[in-house]
Amino acid sequence: MHRVIRLAPLLALAIGACAGPMASRGGGGPVEVGIAAINDFHGALEPPRQSVAVSDGQGGTTFVPAGGAAYLASALDMIRGRYANHVTVGAGDLISGSPLVSSLYLDEPTVAALGMIGLEFSAVGNHEFDRGRDEILRMQNGGCTRFTDREPCALEPFAGARFRYLAASTLTAEGKPLLGAVGFKTFGTGSRRVTVGLIGLTLKGTAQIVSPSGIAGLSFADEADTINALVPELRAQGADAVVVLIHQGGQQEPDADPNGCAGFTGDIRPILDRLDPRIDVVVSGHTHQAYVCDYAALNPAKPFLLTSAGSSGKMVTDIRLAIDPRGNRVTSKTARNIIVQSQSFIGARGEVAVSDRFPRFDPRADVAAYVDKYVAATRDYSARPVGALSGPASDRIVVGQLIADAQLAATQAAGAQLALMNRGGVRAALVPRENGTLTFGDIYSVQPFGNMLVTGTLTGAELRAVIEQSLDDDGGINPVIPSAGLRFSFDRRRPSGDRVVELTFANQPLDPNARYRVTVSNFLAGGGDGYTLFKQLRDVVPGGVDLDALEAWVKAAPPRIVPTELRVVDLAPPPAVPAG
Repeated sequence: MHRVIRLAPLLALAIGACAGPMASRGGGGPVEVGIAAINDFHGALEPPRQSVAVSDGQGGTTFVPAGGAAYLASALDMIRGRYANHVTVGAGDLISGSPLVSSLYLDEPTVAALGMIGLEFSAVGNHEFDRGRDEILRMQNGGCTRFTDREPCALEPFAGARFRYLAASTLTAEGKPLLGAVGFKTFGTGSRRVTVGLIGLTLKGTAQIVSPSGIAGLSFADEADTINALVPELRAQGADAVVVLIHQGGQQEPDADPNGCAGFTGDIRPILDRLDPRIDVVVSGHTHQAYVCDYAALNPAKPFLLTSAGSSGKMVTDIRLAIDPRGNRVTSKTARNIIVQSQSFIGARGEVAVSDRFPRFDPRADVAAYVDKYVAATRDYSARPVGALSGPASDRIVVGQLIADAQLAATQAAGAQLALMNRGGVRAALVPRENGTLTFGDIYSVQPFGNMLVTGTLTGAELRAVIEQSLDDDGGINPVIPSAGLRFSFDRRRPSGDRVVELTFANQPLDPNARYRVTVSNFLAGGGDGYTLFKQLRDVVPGGVDLDALEAWVKAAPPRIVPTELRVVDLAPPPAVPAG
């Protein structure tokens, strides 16, 4: 689906915290430091055919095309050009869940491109672990040792990241961080010398949303405890400002200004409320939302700035700190999210055109040339027609139903009666060409992980428990998506574990004692995404690759009809939150 972020008409307005005079570039006043921040880039090397939605000032909405590594490079250059002192940071999920041009090459080109655009430090996100611990170490250190099904260094040698991954809370069996925990950047000399200290980490729940086999021997410590233990160390080592890069986040009320913090909620709030008040800025991610929060307005005891820049490089956060080098403290801080306006495209709504109301960025030539090299190498894979679709499938549940139907069809020889898909595994919309044609690149963007299918047996009672698990409070009410024939309704107002109201299969109530053959990905079968009850699958038969199943399904009946029936019914849906 095309993710959008709603912005107020005046994007240039900044949200301030700890009000004070702005820093000067010289003299005896505060030292000004700029921080350019991104998060959840997900290998979006090319413009991702996504938009940022902005008010047109007349009660309507303008959709602004945004994203692409070459355009992001120019936006970052503009922000860094405003400051004599600057650092560029990320809050995780920079790779994986990526388009074909990156994931076909194990995200090596994304890591290289992020180095070219000047990234210096980044937290690890949960998706950095999608291919396992050895592969994330290769991303940092380089090399061509093979740890996955794909051959590394397919187009060129891989030198590893120029930036430093920080993973303070990801611990080995020896209790040591898998990667670095903290970083420093110092500016100026003598009495004008200031240092920014950074802590980077991922969410504690990473173990529940990645493949367990890929993180064997690793543990993910409590976020707040980890951060609070490191703040005194950073201060003792001379940090005048402390910045946290954390792959966890929240969201605002629907249609709220993403340079604000209206009705802010989410899993990051309990973490923030426990943090050491000496922290100055928290750069967050994970939820793909955009916001700038003066957190003292939510909790006066925690006077830090909280930011997030959406996803896929469509926005970047410009953070300005004024640091008193004598008092060794930040005297003021502001931030704003800036649209990385790129190029027009044709989407499900028709043309999304470039707008003169917002800054236009030219693609930076060196980054564009590097991306084009990989685009050219990928073209034969990407442009191959694989079938046709009756129309656009822009909703994640609709695309998930199509995928579940494909997986059921692909595994009927193993006795499959139904298939279940996780929403997090649906990575994009399916928008065919005018003649209905879908390409391999289209379907790859939806399922880029290369999971294998497995079919096993669950009782009706166990199947109901799996569905309840997808609706519980720990999982954030994220219902599994079923293939045709299975239907359930749920009520989120009921207690966790008892939210399913009606559950039918083949138009009959699900028999708790009957045995059903169920197909899922090996990711889910191993307990990924928190679906631990899938480990109960018995008499498991391995199947093929999930993407192959989708291709075969689309190809078998051109045009494949987009599913329209309601298989998952939310009896008390919450207000819609704009995607970011």
